[in-house]
Amino acid sequence: MKINNIGNQNINPYQRSLNKLDSAAKSGKTPSDKIEISSTAKEMQETSKLVKERQAKVEALKDQVQSGNYTIDPKAIAKGLKNFYQS
Repeated sequence: MKINNIGNQNINPYQRSLNKLDSAAKSGKTPSDKIEISSTAKEMQETSKLVKERQAKVEALKDQVQSGNYTIDPKAIAKGLKNFYQS
């Protein structure tokens, strides 16, 4: 008595996975990744309003120094130093 093909001997799992990939490629559906950026991250990427204001102040000070119109207010400097060290 001779018995052939018992069990899963004729099944090739590698070939089955290749067949699945081929069928997916033929169907036209390509899996794609998706990335979502939170609103907080978007805000962090944008230049903040504070940075723009500081840049404007720096440009104004540069213009004043170059034209010779920049004056130092010693009272304002002393007040700033006092407030800094008291805090």
